[in-house]
Amino acid sequence: MSVLKPVFPLNQRLRKRTLAWEAALARAVGNHPFVAGIAGTAVAAAMAGLTFVSLYAGRADALTHAHETSQSLVSIIGSDLERNIEIYNLSLRAMVDGAQRPLTWQLSPGLRQSVLFDRATDAEYLGGAYILGTDGKVRAEQSGEINPLIGLGDRDYFLAHQRNPSVGLFISHPFRSRLRDHKLSIGLTRRIDTPDGQFSGVALLAIRIEYFQHLLDKINTGPSGSVFISLDDGTLLARKPLTTSEIGTSVVRSPVFAYIAGHSSGSFVTVSALDGVTRMYTYARVPGTPLLAVVAPAVDDVLASWRKRSVIAAVLTFALGVVVIAVSWLLAFAVRDKILAETELLRLAATDPLTGLANRRTLDQRLDDAWLHSRRNGEPLSALFIDIDYFKRFNDAHGHAAGDEVIAAVADCVASTVRRSIDVVARYGGEEFAVILPGTPAAGATKLAEKIRRKVESLRFTYAADTQEAVTVSIGSASCVPSNGGTALELLAAADEQLYAAKAAGRNQVMSFIRPENETTHGASS
Repeated sequence: MSVLKPVFPLNQRLRKRTLAWEAALARAVGNHPFVAGIAGTAVAAAMAGLTFVSLYAGRADALTHAHETSQSLVSIIGSDLERNIEIYNLSLRAMVDGAQRPLTWQLSPGLRQSVLFDRATDAEYLGGAYILGTDGKVRAEQSGEINPLIGLGDRDYFLAHQRNPSVGLFISHPFRSRLRDHKLSIGLTRRIDTPDGQFSGVALLAIRIEYFQHLLDKINTGPSGSVFISLDDGTLLARKPLTTSEIGTSVVRSPVFAYIAGHSSGSFVTVSALDGVTRMYTYARVPGTPLLAVVAPAVDDVLASWRKRSVIAAVLTFALGVVVIAVSWLLAFAVRDKILAETELLRLAATDPLTGLANRRTLDQRLDDAWLHSRRNGEPLSALFIDIDYFKRFNDAHGHAAGDEVIAAVADCVASTVRRSIDVVARYGGEEFAVILPGTPAAGATKLAEKIRRKVESLRFTYAADTQEAVTVSIGSASCVPSNGGTALELLAAADEQLYAAKAAGRNQVMSFIRPENETTHGASS
């Protein structure tokens, strides 16, 4: 049990401290409602600001993620193109090596076909493998079916190799095949030379254009996004969304392509001149080829999910902010009203309702405070006791209402004469008043008492038959230095004795008492 005893006082002290802090906080809020309301508004604004910063960061993250995804897609497309073209290039080199050997053309057609096209791929989108002669006509074909009437000498790939021995691997523009029912294709070709370096023909692999479109069909760029593969001169090979009529056309005059053509890779955001959609363009050249891969998701598609989240977050933040602001202002003014009500109750509890002066309870508290202050500082302290002369007779003659009027008028005279904020003017009871004068010696107290007496004497009250009556007061004054001993009640009692002495001496006068140093008994002097 002895161990538990200190717990309860400790809890009580903590509770008292908590209540004191709560009361101090309530007073601070109540005394400064606008500060509290503005603080709540600032908190709501800070919440909104943090939400905005978070949402803006989320937008940046969404765009960054889209950019990284686009880069990955471009890399995937480029890698697939580079790998397949390298495979086709190896097949072309084998075809060229076989075609440049004179012995190959002395073999039987079947054996020659095996030598020339042994390494030619059977990929799904390979349209055909051909050896063209110097006149542009087919000398050998992978399937063995040769049409001697068809010439390809006017094709761009044939002319390029014919005119320039150092072209190497050539990727042609899209064309309608004359050998395969006009199917849209591109040609991958290499030059065939004679032993002395003269032009001897072209090795051709025809790639169906569907290969490129099939590659893009795997890419998802959103409802309004776009992805395409083109040659470096702006010729479209494939596009998603697909518009068949655009394949083989040139976009070299497009502002987007004009920017892309000047760089090997990169990313930028711009508005498409074709449909007015803002897109994020990420592009790269396929190494060793004239091919470009471009992925362009629409910014609206990229930010669609972010916008949904942002709207929800913004609405919730706004609603919460409104609630915080409303609660802050309502609470601030509610606490203010409570503080005002409590202050008014305290004022009423400390004030005489008829005169508006301090009441007896307040007088006792202020007297004790003044006594302690004067004793601590070694200052004099004076007290006045005031009583309205012949008040009972006046009250009986003119009624209680008139009596209340006289009391209120005398109270106003006393209060207007005693003007210092540290002085206390109180209604002691009935027609009696008390005044506490900190730091005031006997002479000053007597002078002030006389001033009050004269001011009250000048009052005139008119009642029945238009007769005017004067009102007078008797005042007792007492002074001492609290540090010399005694008590506050003794000082008040001394002033009360002087009041009775003034009444006994004929009323309407001031009697005063000064307690000599080191003396605690009472004596009178006038």
